[in-house]
Amino acid sequence: MNDLPVHDLLDRATLAADARWPGAAVTDLEPLPGGISSLTFAARLAHSGGVSRRIVLKVAPPGLPPVRNRDVLRQARVLQALRDVPGVRVPAVLLEDAGSPPFFVMEFVSGEAYEPKKDLARRPPDEPTVVARVRAAARMLARLHSAEPASLGLADEPELSVAEELERWAALYATVGDDLRADEAELHRRLAATIPRPTPARVLHGDYRLGNIQFDGPRLAAIIDWEIWSVGDPRTDLAWLMAYTDPVQRFVELRDRANQAAADAVPDCEEVLAEYLAVRPFDTDELEWFRAYCYYKIASTTAALAKRNRRQAQPEAGLEMAAATLPAVIERGLEIMAGAVHAK
Repeated sequence: MNDLPVHDLLDRATLAADARWPGAAVTDLEPLPGGISSLTFAARLAHSGGVSRRIVLKVAPPGLPPVRNRDVLRQARVLQALRDVPGVRVPAVLLEDAGSPPFFVMEFVSGEAYEPKKDLARRPPDEPTVVARVRAAARMLARLHSAEPASLGLADEPELSVAEELERWAALYATVGDDLRADEAELHRRLAATIPRPTPARVLHGDYRLGNIQFDGPRLAAIIDWEIWSVGDPRTDLAWLMAYTDPVQRFVELRDRANQAAADAVPDCEEVLAEYLAVRPFDTDELEWFRAYCYYKIASTTAALAKRNRRQAQPEAGLEMAAATLPAVIERGLEIMAGAVHAK
């Protein structure tokens, strides 16, 4: 935030707004939590008639090339591509600016993004609401995966194979010390030796779970945080949502009664799968590989976060607790792989 010229950003956003709606202005910029690779702000878009509404600005970090996760205009592209997909809800993109740093403006979607097995909230959703949210997320993911990338104008997006995905997280894991690795090498070996057959590629969110979805009560209002979207095997997104019915990693030692009730209300992975299949049936024979792979991905990202956390003057206790659960996360992946082999 300190390196970002906020007044310049407001001026540029106002110029872009005025070009589309003469007399419009962007005001009241304030930082928002969420996203790890770009800066997110809330603001107000005031029109010449005196009417204003809340908006969100996503800005690439200044001083860094706006590529990969930091390519905010690529995030805007997928939001625009998905806007008219039946049954899929994403924020509407209002404005774009390719200057330095680039940014885009989207509508503000009110709601709550709460991950029942991870987050703590003062007023967590009740048990029926949690169940309804998980089911809605599974059905919307199936509708997202029902659209072919070419039909969305995304035919030029390179397809990321599951082998490339696996090696991406292995490369991240390679940056951490032995104290954070557990038995990850064995899980990686088993995964790499049994790469599934490819299926037709679809648009992937990359981190599809309740914590990246805005809910208005039980209603799914919008899928948010598209920083790592790609085109690839849709089973990776589905397995990721299934993994978060029991991610194994833990960030707090004790949860209060209401938050624990919300966590306990999460339907199991089989119910998630059934909701998805009711909208988009497919052959699930190799889905267990993807489930095991997702625990490897959880462990890899957690280990990397824990490594950075330990470099801080005051490390976060929650990330230290998550680091302590890494052996159990890897073990869950190994158990799934062993079960898949036994089933054959």
